[in-house]
Amino acid sequence: MVMHIVMFQFNKGTSEVIKQEVKQQIEQLVDLVPGLLNMKVGLNFAQEERAMDMVLISHFESREDLDFYATHPEHLKVVEYIKTVAEYTKVVDFEA
Repeated sequence: MVMHIVMFQFNKGTSEVIKQEVKQQIEQLVDLVPGLLNMKVGLNFAQEERAMDMVLISHFESREDLDFYATHPEHLKVVEYIKTVAEYTKVVDFEA
């Protein structure tokens, strides 16, 4: 099993409405991208300085499935939108 974790830092001033919209767009990918087994997306409530704004944790059967997801047109649409509202993202992929 492959785990794909992405943390997001939104641009300063990004509204809660936009954050929820991004969360929903990401969650919809489970039904749109074959090979994406499951996904959890959470908006952060911690107030620590080191905290990120949102995280997604997703599972794939193989690295090939993760590669397919990474280039899938529906995923790429969401990525392009996220680039307009996120200051930066961080990713970790590993086999479990």
